[in-house]
Amino acid sequence: MGHFPNLIADLALILGAAAVTTLIFKALKQPLVLGYLIAGILVGPYFHLFPTVQEEGNIKVWSEIGVIFLLFSLGLEFSFKKLMKVGGSAGITAFVEVAVMLGFGYVAGQFMGWNTMDSIFLGGVLSVSSTTIIIRAFEELGVKGQKFAGLVFGILVVEDLIAIVLLVLLSTLAVSQQFAGTEMLMAVVKLVFFLVLWFIGGIFFIPTLLKKTKKLMSEETLLVTSIALCLLMVVLAVKVGFSPALGAFIMGSILAETTQAEKIEHLIKSVKDLFGAIFFVSIGMLIDPKMLQIYIVPVVIITVLTLVGKTFSTTLGAVISGQPLKTSVKAGMSLAQIGEFSFIIAILGRDLNVTSDFLYPIAVAVSAVTTFTTPYMIKVADPFYNWLDKYIPQKWKASLDRYSTGAQTISQASDWQVLFKGYVLNAMVFSVIILALGLLSSIYVLPFVDNLIGGQWGKMVTAAVTFLVMLPFLWALAVRQIQPKAFANLWTQNKYKGPLTLFRSIRIGLAVFLVGFMLARFFSFTVAATATALITGILLIMNRRIQTFYDRLEARFLSNYNARETAEAARRPVLAPWDAHLASFHVHADWNGVGRTLEQLGFREKYGINIAVIERGDRLIPIPPKNERLFPGDRLQVIGTDQQIEAFRQFIEHHEPHQQFSRSQVQLRRYEVLEGSGVNGKSIRESGIREMAHSMVVGVERGEERILNPISDMRLETGDVVWIVGDPRRTTALFRVKGEKQRSPKML
Repeated sequence: MGHFPNLIADLALILGAAAVTTLIFKALKQPLVLGYLIAGILVGPYFHLFPTVQEEGNIKVWSEIGVIFLLFSLGLEFSFKKLMKVGGSAGITAFVEVAVMLGFGYVAGQFMGWNTMDSIFLGGVLSVSSTTIIIRAFEELGVKGQKFAGLVFGILVVEDLIAIVLLVLLSTLAVSQQFAGTEMLMAVVKLVFFLVLWFIGGIFFIPTLLKKTKKLMSEETLLVTSIALCLLMVVLAVKVGFSPALGAFIMGSILAETTQAEKIEHLIKSVKDLFGAIFFVSIGMLIDPKMLQIYIVPVVIITVLTLVGKTFSTTLGAVISGQPLKTSVKAGMSLAQIGEFSFIIAILGRDLNVTSDFLYPIAVAVSAVTTFTTPYMIKVADPFYNWLDKYIPQKWKASLDRYSTGAQTISQASDWQVLFKGYVLNAMVFSVIILALGLLSSIYVLPFVDNLIGGQWGKMVTAAVTFLVMLPFLWALAVRQIQPKAFANLWTQNKYKGPLTLFRSIRIGLAVFLVGFMLARFFSFTVAATATALITGILLIMNRRIQTFYDRLEARFLSNYNARETAEAARRPVLAPWDAHLASFHVHADWNGVGRTLEQLGFREKYGINIAVIERGDRLIPIPPKNERLFPGDRLQVIGTDQQIEAFRQFIEHHEPHQQFSRSQVQLRRYEVLEGSGVNGKSIRESGIREMAHSMVVGVERGEERILNPISDMRLETGDVVWIVGDPRRTTALFRVKGEKQRSPKML
């Protein structure tokens, strides 16, 4: 009880200072994070005008709790499904940006005479932008709906994941004090192992727990349960050698897949805001103004490096990923700051005693300055691009436009790509599960059984129970069909039977190796080899029964994994007038109605049905207008009677397209209109590009003028450059000059 009064007094001082400064900053329309930092400086040990916190050790504990809840909240917003949806552009841009800033930070540290570890951690501090600051700035400026904002949000999602990996790698590097490649590799393997294990285990058990106890869950019990799960994962992460922040982030991302995710996020928000305020105030308390005066030059250098370097690296990454230059520049200028994760990385170096005392306050000072500049950087992005556009050589702009267009060419994964991805994912997931079960059994179960039974019998009982539990996962690793459609397509071609047989053999060999490896922890090599053969035989003999049990496990996992989307779909209104009812249909990519409007298709006139809703990704289009086009992947909610819907089903599911294309036939190419060619002087409609070549004009270059999506009445003239998506063999014939061979069109 001796520390209790001081703790209350310190918390009162911290929260009181935070309340006053944040009110001021809210009135000034500045980020609240900056107000928290200034509040920390005012009540810190280096500023004596106001009362000072008496026991900094207790505040450090509170700030660590703040980090946990901050990362838990980020995890709730993260969701692994979001990562899959951000697309390649965001991933490529984030990786380029982080790699470039790691290099810039290290070089800058060495240039200023810092030691190796200070330079490496400086690179880590500069590599991650601030999610909180950017989201608030976008909301205040009203730009969340613009194209570049979607790219920025995708980059932030990937950056959060990269930051977690950086924490692990920097911790390993700090301990080894050298670039030990083996240790780094083992750290990454260990991270992947536990990420896969925690995610699969969490999705399998936690949504079921919340579902079974839903009737008992009030807001209070749900809050307590969520925090308990978060802290349990934090303890588990620390036990296996990771940071508390990683455990909190993982549990948040698991709960993000449950039906209670939004409610948990709402309940946690107040807790996160409270402890987050303490965290940021405690950061400000560690800033020594005198040290900032001494290191004012490094602060200025690093601030300029952050503003220029992050703008350049993000723009470069976005351009490489195929984004237009304007979108790339606006994304780059939006991400020119450092924030929450930067503080955590700086604290990591300080707590491990591998960085100098000046790095932390310098990082906070740079963050404060770049927090101020972020809204202004976003505002001047358009004028800066307009200025840049004037001075870029025309050849460079043309090359960038061609590259951007080519990078967005339609492409589809081949059967080999689909099958290979499925094999790798299958091997990784089930290898992790099998290894985890074996290690848990040998480390925890075997000693317990030894105390009860002892001797060889204890090992035999433990091994038998362990492999009984492993059987469905061994079956899935070695026998389960993976991407059966792609496999069947390839198997019909004799030249692929050899590689496919090799893939099967590798799967079986991996399963046998894992069984032998696990058994070797219990018995001698001879016994392990004999038992491995026995278990392989059991897998083959009990194939059907094991498959049935595995199918039940998989169904439960997928049900939990998709529970949130299923619940959202169930909440949508069902329209069922009179004897009609609602049915759902999927628009396949090879259906010839793709790209046509509802008016052109005439569903109501031909089949008597009505389109109630079009589901396009996360977007719903209720009562779509007649000029709405259908695209691959759309899901149609159709209203009609049984007879009408059955007739429509026959049409949309069994109607074959007029022209079959292979994947390689759909390409984006450019054609020059030559004098005497078949299309010269004709309108796009008269040229037959759509009807005869089954292709589409997406752009026309006429001198310095560029026309995107030209109207069908536009006439093609000599010298025009026409960009066309479709079958190049058919299209080339239309552009051929009579009496001579057409030059090969350029393909992107």
